[in-house]
Amino acid sequence: MIVLITGATGLIGSELSKLCIENGNTVHYLTTSKSKLKNEPNFKGFYWNPSQNEIDHKAFQGVSAIINLVGASISKRWTKSYKEEIVDSRVDTANLICATLEKINHTVSYFISASGISVYPASETVLYTEENLKVDTSFLANVVVAWEAAANQFKKLGIEVSIVRTGVVFDKDEGAFPKLVKPIKNNVGATLGNGEQWLSWIHIDDIVGIYYHILKNNLEGIFNAVAPNPVKNKKITKLIARELNKPLWLPNVPSFVLKLILGEMASLVLEGQLVSSTKIEELGYPFKHYNIESALDELL
Repeated sequence: MIVLITGATGLIGSELSKLCIENGNTVHYLTTSKSKLKNEPNFKGFYWNPSQNEIDHKAFQGVSAIINLVGASISKRWTKSYKEEIVDSRVDTANLICATLEKINHTVSYFISASGISVYPASETVLYTEENLKVDTSFLANVVVAWEAAANQFKKLGIEVSIVRTGVVFDKDEGAFPKLVKPIKNNVGATLGNGEQWLSWIHIDDIVGIYYHILKNNLEGIFNAVAPNPVKNKKITKLIARELNKPLWLPNVPSFVLKLILGEMASLVLEGQLVSSTKIEELGYPFKHYNIESALDELL
């Protein structure tokens, strides 16, 4: 199978590309950087510039499935212009791919899109499944709504669509996890806010595994990509400190302080959702890291 991956040089995309190739597939990838173009037997790069509506049509030759992972990081300060970039990097890119497929002869039958669990309202008590229709009113929830609408437009082309609502991805070197570990490692770790906010996390190996499981089994629909056992902020802070043999001597960081420092971005650490992984488990995905203790053992 030939799979086209956007965001293939990012955290999830690079590992997913390796897994696809290891299983005998060929990966085409789109990149905005001509210096990142490769032309290997099973890994071929193609140039695109979504802001100029430019895309190399050869990227779609022989492609059966597209996995769309592209999107600007949400961990940079949310200025007005950067908030626009967060949305445009997800919506405009999907629109360009869809418009291109409308114009060319292609073999694409399946479109898998990244998404986020931030669509669900923050809650300390509600367990969210994919059937839940409540949508939060936050900026990130609005991003997810627009992102998923951009993905669902592929259905009008007769293409099956799957949406992967991803939790907080834990990787040793990149993303949120090193930011959690750093203050604790430097002896200034502390619980954030009241510490009761849920963190629906997922190990990098499992998010990559879920994408491949969905691809391999041609699963259609919305899927929560989170570990089976979410954890509260205060618990993970204590577990990391114990794993690193570091003291936690500081009081909780008050919410108002985080809001002063981070502005609207404070919602990333002060709010959380308790999200269910039951659907993907029932469809046969075997988690490698079922609970946070297992993940921390491997990551630390």
